[in-house]
Parts: sequence; C-alpha cells; structure tokens
Amino acid sequence: MTIPTLEPPPASYTFPTKQTLTYTVDWRVFTAAVASFQIEQQGTTQKITASVDTVGGVTMLFPVIDRFQSSLDTKSGCSAGFSKQTQEGRRKISSDLTYKDGKQTLVERNLVKGTSKTLSAPIPACVMDSLSGIFYVGSQPLTVGQNFRFPLADSMRTVTVTMKVEAKEEIKTPAGTFQTVRVQPTADEGVVKNRGKIWIWYTDDARHMPVQVRASLFWGTITARLQSYETK
Repeated sequence: MTIPTLEPPPASYTFPTKQTLTYTVDWRVFTAAVASFQIEQQGTTQKITASVDTVGGVTMLFPVIDRFQSSLDTKSGCSAGFSKQTQEGRRKISSDLTYKDGKQTLVERNLVKGTSKTLSAPIPACVMDSLSGIFYVGSQPLTVGQNFRFPLADSMRTVTVTMKVEAKEEIKTPAGTFQTVRVQPTADEGVVKNRGKIWIWYTDDARHMPVQVRASLFWGTITARLQSYETK
C-alpha cells in the first residue's frame, strides 16, 4: 500500500495555546493509573508532554512511571520527533526518536544495564508520531462515515494509519457529560496494530478535545476518562 501524504491541519482549526488534560485510567473495576497531557503552543510549534503513573495496589504489583514528549508544526502537521522515558517494573528505558532530512533516528538507552543503541531508517518528508497523532486527528473535520489516512513513523517503520470516524455518542466522564465523535485508528502493522483495538472519543465541537480513550488488549480492556481540563 502506498504511504499517504500527511495533510496539514485545516487553517480554520485553532490549536489550544495552553491546555492540561487529566484522566483516570481504569482496568476492569480498578483505577489503575492517572494520565495527563500538557499542551503548549510556542509560535507554530505545538509541544505535548504526557505522563502515566500507576496508583493504589497496581503500583505495588507493577509500578509504571512513564513520560512522553513530542511536538508538531501547526501549519504543516509534521512531527519533529518523539521522546519517552519508561519505568515499568524493573525495566527502565530512555529513547529519543527524531525526524529530519528524510530519516528517523532512534537513540535508545537501557538505564538498568547501562547500554545504548542507535538505529535509523528512511521516512517521507512529513510524518506523524504516536503522541502528536492524538491531537493532529483532533484538527481534522471528523465527519461520521468519512475516514482519513496519514503516515506514522515508529519503531523504524513508516505505517499507514486509517482513522475511522464511526459514530456520534454521548459520553459521561468525571469531568462531565460530552457530545462526542468516536474514532478508531487502525493499521496493518506497527504500534497501532500491536496495541489491539483502540477508540478515541473527541468532543463534537470546534475543540475536538479527547475525553475518552479505550484500548481492548489481549489481557483486558483499559479506559481513560477525562477527570479534569484547563484551557488558557
């Protein structure tokens, strides 16, 4: 399949200047973690920082402290790269993925073993990363029944992600009740496919704010619901 060209965000869409979104992450009947996104616009660059921290008994069983950073150009939609620092159980990994001059370069460090590796692979001139992609999708029209595609660069591959705009739904969250549009990202390979089935619910208004995310995985379903939000 031919890799599609990443379409720039519509000129009519306004990215938030500064926004904080906080979610409770539930697994079965338990609140397993708290996640947050911090979005800040600097010129034509949208910087996104995300965190996931386990809470309660889950922390005793399998502690997770994850941090993610990415940025995208609000005019072109192109991502500059994606960084993450993951502490999951005894595993501690730091990785930096950059997109430049038609190439993605990954520098990954194992902080427990003290080892590192560097990998590179070709990419199209303009690609999306898996964190910025959540907010890039929010910039699109999201018309029910009309799907769209974009190139996602991750794990030394460039894959085509198809966003299926499925239906409108009313969603209740700790932050309130929202009229939403449900979107399902799919891919034939890569990080999206490997994480099972995923759905994202965006507010059915000009903001397209993500208020709920659900991932159906082989070991169970996790749901992140918006707990609070602050926009400036």
